[in-house]
Amino acid sequence: MSAATATGELRIGEVAKLVGTTTRTIRYYEEIGLLTGGGDRAAGQHRLYADADVERLRAALRLKALLGITLDDLKELLEVEEARGVLRAEWHHGNPDDGRRREILDQALGHVERQLGLLAARKAEIAKLERELKERERSLRARLDELS
Repeated sequence: MSAATATGELRIGEVAKLVGTTTRTIRYYEEIGLLTGGGDRAAGQHRLYADADVERLRAALRLKALLGITLDDLKELLEVEEARGVLRAEWHHGNPDDGRRREILDQALGHVERQLGLLAARKAEIAKLERELKERERSLRARLDELS
């Protein structure tokens, strides 16, 4: 039986199963501010999560696994993505004039540049590690050749 409530919200255990993590991880992500759902509840009440919370958690876990980034960097990436979403909604549904459209584009560009900066730093770290490992591999192969 589903743990979904009449309002379509999900309990923490079901969210954990849906995204492939633990309830402990979800609680920790709430504690550090990475996930906001489930926090506003009376004592003794179940944590409840909307579809948006599930998608944010799913995106967070995917980025963390894919990029191997810190939780602080992950939080920043997600905050920037949400800010871009707000701008996108204003663009499409707010009927802004040309001046505001220019501001929206400038802000969105700044957000994308922040995300690219984080990714570039991570990419540089990965490239450095790759160079170090290749050098170790060359050294080990040279030692093997010396023994032959």
